[in-house]
Amino acid sequence: MKLTSFILGAVGLAASTQPTFAQRGSDGHVNIIYWQAPSILNPYLSAGTKDVESSSLVIEPLGRFDQNGALVPYLAAEIPTVENGGVAADLTSITWRLKDGLKWSDGSPVTSADVKFTAEYCMHPEGGCAQLARFEGVKNVETIDDLTVKVNFAEPKPNPYLPFMGGQSPIIQKAQFENCMGAKAPECTDQNFGPIGTGPFVVDEFRTNDVISMSANPYFRDPAKPAFATLTLKGGGDATQAGRAVLETGEFDYAWNLQLAPDVISNMEKGGKGKVVAAFGSLVERLEMNLTDPSPDLPEGERSTAKHPHPILSDVRVRKALSIAIDRDLLVEIGYGPTGRPTCNLVPAPALYASDNTECLTQDIEGAKALLEQAGWMPGPDGVRIKDGRRLQLLYQTSTNGVRQDFQALIKQWWSEIGVETELRNLSGSVFFGSDPGSPDTYLKFYADVQMYANLFHGTDPESYLAEHTCEKAPRPDTQWAGENVNRFCDPEYDALVTELTKTGELSKRGEIAKKLNDMLTKDGHVVVPLVDRGRVSGHANSLGGVVLNTWDSELWNVADWYRIK
Repeated sequence: MKLTSFILGAVGLAASTQPTFAQRGSDGHVNIIYWQAPSILNPYLSAGTKDVESSSLVIEPLGRFDQNGALVPYLAAEIPTVENGGVAADLTSITWRLKDGLKWSDGSPVTSADVKFTAEYCMHPEGGCAQLARFEGVKNVETIDDLTVKVNFAEPKPNPYLPFMGGQSPIIQKAQFENCMGAKAPECTDQNFGPIGTGPFVVDEFRTNDVISMSANPYFRDPAKPAFATLTLKGGGDATQAGRAVLETGEFDYAWNLQLAPDVISNMEKGGKGKVVAAFGSLVERLEMNLTDPSPDLPEGERSTAKHPHPILSDVRVRKALSIAIDRDLLVEIGYGPTGRPTCNLVPAPALYASDNTECLTQDIEGAKALLEQAGWMPGPDGVRIKDGRRLQLLYQTSTNGVRQDFQALIKQWWSEIGVETELRNLSGSVFFGSDPGSPDTYLKFYADVQMYANLFHGTDPESYLAEHTCEKAPRPDTQWAGENVNRFCDPEYDALVTELTKTGELSKRGEIAKKLNDMLTKDGHVVVPLVDRGRVSGHANSLGGVVLNTWDSELWNVADWYRIK
């Protein structure tokens, strides 16, 4: 089967089970809590889920992926396909047409010029765009008329639904951002904190790493939506506080990412104020290995860059030893229960793209010790291994969260059993996943040896996700520390295989290539060390209707359809 024919079956209209709203804003106020507080409202400058999803309340893509992974039009009149003429028969272009009458929240018209500008903004060579992988293979974007835009690819593109699809690739207003190109992008505070959008809400006030106040967009395309007149997105605290605020006290209507032990969630639900919703998608908790040296002894601007390979983790035998020392079954048991599954894959789903990689699922302490000795790391007098006078000592960081700190403690213990000394550090999620190029504590700066977090991709095709690990996407000073290749991994063979994936249309062959790429990062390279295939778990008030949990796009994808159950 060809991808183009497969996509025809995936394109659909989102089914609506929501009531017809009598009047915009008639249901008053809605409260959302994200315990990882948003730090910016521009997903092109931050790939952090908290930032992408909070942005999706305001700025929108041409199309989204619904809860089943089907493509649905949002700003576009329809999803282009080969069948309807929107995708060229030779797969070298895709033509989108905007819906008639769309307006920005300032009342000005949305045009094809805004779509073209969005591509130029992300593709600017000095910009360090956090979503650059979604524009892989784009030659240029041209405006046909005020409502029609054509994306031209350098070569046939079997999956043309990467630019402008999903919450990671929304349209931004040219008039607002045209003086924020390239290196200037992070400096545009007003634009990045208060984008003019087409979504159901507009930003009234944004206190970074704290709270966002919003009100209904008076120019939203559906005159009866959103049902809520105002919205508050509160950030900060922790997952426990967020869960209690919805499930026990009823102070909030929606709590994102309840990363809590299963017994804790079960007890919270007994409060009777709300319910938990969960679904599996592509979210994987993993360890990221830094392939560059983060030593503070290096000059600023050279730490964690390709100028200095990592003195320990550049050896794949060490990385593999760290991986096989871990008991993933126990991690799932204590951290996630039925909403987690042990995994060795960066891409756990859909099944077409999931490798049969199971090598890491059996803990092997003795095998890990043997690998370290093969790599020249011998036990020292205190049990910590030594090589050429250097101790096998690692700094392991993550965000502040009860489950993650439990994981850190267990992994530190297992690593100590194989002779690794581990220093643990945890940072506020708002800072760790932030986009401030001046902060030393972001996951993009990666001033540590190992770090742990979860990430996912929008849609059901992992092409752009796997393309994040090509050489040129490493964060570094000249990209203002923006970039998707967090490990600083660089392998020309990998880059060539990504290019091959972008050209391959046969679904079975796409699956084979994706599995190879996954394996190069995981079981062959141990650059990414997957731990848990996590279900997305959130909670909402019993009085909040219209919530449809979506694992393939922004969790807030259909907030315009939310309403208060009377």
